[in-house]
Amino acid sequence: MSLGAVLAAALLSQAPAAPLPSADADARPGAEALLESPAASSQVATARPVKPNGWVGLTPEQRAALVAEDVGAPLARRLLRMSERFINTPYVLSPLGEGHGVDPDPTFRLDAVDCLTFVEQSLALSLAASEEDVAPLLERIRYASMPTYEDRNHLMEAQWLPNNIRKGFLADVTRRYAGEDAVAVTKTLTRLTWQSRSSQALGLPKAQQVVGTYSLNMLPLERVMAHARDIPSGTILVVLREDLPLKATRITHLGFVVQRKKRTYLRHASRGGYNRVVDEDLETFLARNARYAKWKVTGVSLFEPRRPDTTSGGSVMRSTP
Repeated sequence: MSLGAVLAAALLSQAPAAPLPSADADARPGAEALLESPAASSQVATARPVKPNGWVGLTPEQRAALVAEDVGAPLARRLLRMSERFINTPYVLSPLGEGHGVDPDPTFRLDAVDCLTFVEQSLALSLAASEEDVAPLLERIRYASMPTYEDRNHLMEAQWLPNNIRKGFLADVTRRYAGEDAVAVTKTLTRLTWQSRSSQALGLPKAQQVVGTYSLNMLPLERVMAHARDIPSGTILVVLREDLPLKATRITHLGFVVQRKKRTYLRHASRGGYNRVVDEDLETFLARNARYAKWKVTGVSLFEPRRPDTTSGGSVMRSTP
């Protein structure tokens, strides 16, 4: 069972009594946890008809040409261009795996994403100088050192964020843009955390059941819009909730900030209501998150994507299937 499915069930157990727009709102660590009201979901779903994404119908040669185009451009510009092609891509819970073993889902696909794989694949495509670079880059982003299920960056605070900061793919810029409004927060993982049903369902051996306290900078939810226009396009925004001891994460969603026509948007793969990749007005997104009462959203953190120094290590070693 994927961690997305595990925490989806945990979220549903805390959802309000009103019927939800979907049966398993995704809460993969680093994946979305939007529990939208039926009315809001219905309005959004009917307001914007689904169209094919920008990858559909491309030949291999056309896709290779797109990846190789403007390789010297600023990374933020490439991220906006590559991620925009995912708009309208259907949301599918945990669509990527190792192609074999515990999670036999494909290692790369452009026809379906969740919010984490949308960000991961957009990063890999943007950083690549050629299409041949995409798969190795995606492996470096998704895994600590080996492309195996056990070594995947399952947990955002303990693995995905620190490993990608260490490898040079990300930098924490929360305090740069939040200023004095930024606060230090933590996520603590204990042996008790790994005894919960949701954590055990991940199926990780004891050696991979990380414990410890992991620090983050957070911009409180009520102060995000005061700084929203200062956040550059292409910045990764992650959503934090309260730290509950039996939950393996407090990060439940992420996407890219997009500044357009004096408005700030979140480009993200949304399950509730949209069920696809969209550009959503950030203020609307935050207002919905502020209504979640059972597992409260507390704020956001901000990370700048970067081109890593390829000579500095952090590569992923191939394993034998």
